[in-house]
Amino acid sequence: MYLLLIGVFAVQGAAVFRMPETVVRRPGAFASMVPELAAPPGVRGALFAATPMLFATWALAGFHGSLGPALARHLSGSDSTVMAGLGLFLLAATGALSALLFGRVPPRAGMLSGGVLLAAASLATFTAIGAGSAPGLFAGTFVAGVGFGAGIQGAIRTVVAHALPGERTGVMPVLFVVCYLGMGVPSVLAGTLVVHGGGLVATARQYTLFVLVLVVAASIGLLLTNRSTPRSGR
Repeated sequence: MYLLLIGVFAVQGAAVFRMPETVVRRPGAFASMVPELAAPPGVRGALFAATPMLFATWALAGFHGSLGPALARHLSGSDSTVMAGLGLFLLAATGALSALLFGRVPPRAGMLSGGVLLAAASLATFTAIGAGSAPGLFAGTFVAGVGFGAGIQGAIRTVVAHALPGERTGVMPVLFVVCYLGMGVPSVLAGTLVVHGGGLVATARQYTLFVLVLVVAASIGLLLTNRSTPRSGR
């Protein structure tokens, strides 16, 4: 009964205090949901410098998300679900904390720090796989998480700082496409190699070497890229 009265009063109140709509309905609602991809001239230099780092960062994240759980079980000799998911937890937790910590670091320095940490994580993971060490794998995952947060934070801030407010709706989707390609394409290829190639361990070592080369190339490219003044003032 009380709920019914409350509902009646709510409907009456909405009818009494309803404000007239001030926006005119226009066609094109579905078209407005289509993502806009744009790389304005003032953003292209920063985008060129950040794209390899974004791809490499998410490629390493894709490794820990695709091969990581099976590799953790293989190296530890345990069928525990906790053991399989521990690496992803470490990556996500350290990545989130790292993104907060590196939020005060200049974007370019954040990207370079992320590259160094990701290279160290790739080497640690490669060594751990060769030694059959599960603790070494998790240590490499921890370092990868720190590098992930630093690299993502620095790369996105670098590009956004060069985009004017009206350009960001087209620039951000470009960054997301690069991130998803970096995470998805190498992971799918690695899964194919696990099944039809040399198996889990061999593919994992090849994957880490691939990421290492990618990160080093991205870091060198960043160092060789000329610095420019942000247009947005950030």
